[in-house]
Amino acid sequence: MAKKAASFAALGGLVFSTDAGRHCPDCSKPVDACICKQTVIPAGDGIARVRRESKGRGGKTVTTITGVPLALDALTALATTLKKRCGTGGALKDGIIEIQGDHVELLLAELIKLGFKAKKSGG
Repeated sequence: MAKKAASFAALGGLVFSTDAGRHCPDCSKPVDACICKQTVIPAGDGIARVRRESKGRGGKTVTTITGVPLALDALTALATTLKKRCGTGGALKDGIIEIQGDHVELLLAELIKLGFKAKKSGG
């Protein structure tokens, strides 16, 4: 039968430390040195495409906006602004803004008013 360790030092290494403070859950680096949330603008043609989708969503209609040339923080702020303008909920998933309901025309007008090149996509 194996002998039981008497202390944490006997286990052979560091078990837990708060020496560096909070760590990012994605890159495991300290929050101050986090590299995963850097301001990276996605490559593309710079045109925001607005379309209505209902496929794969249980018949519910969602308006999606893709291709917005903004960094993650600015994209989050834009999504919040657009959701408030439409008066509905929504989400930001993988750089795609999803707004609940059919708001294509309203979102096109709002994006153009905010200075983005926007066009209707799909049917």
